[in-house]
Amino acid sequence: MFSIYSGATLVGTSMLEYGDPPMGVAFGRFIPDLGYSAIQSECKSNHQDQSSLHLSVKTPSGEIIRCAGVTILEANGDIEVNVLGISHPEYAELFPQHVRQYEASVHER
Repeated sequence: MFSIYSGATLVGTSMLEYGDPPMGVAFGRFIPDLGYSAIQSECKSNHQDQSSLHLSVKTPSGEIIRCAGVTILEANGDIEVNVLGISHPEYAELFPQHVRQYEASVHER
């Protein structure tokens, strides 16, 4: 389980169960924590630029994932977190299952 932060505040978690390895993107269902209420209105209304929320993601071992950006998108009762621009070596280490699924789909073509 990955932890999602806004600044130093834990706002939720996610398994980041989906991914796009060539794009360096991991995403998944967002499970809100108590801190989410402070940013929820922004996540519902602003799907363009959430840089003011200072979002980050930590691995299960507590290390911050280096990436280009993080967004939390809430619409129609569903909440998704997206981690964008994760570098290749780190992506493969963090999400080997995404890489395997992608490689299998390429070989099927």
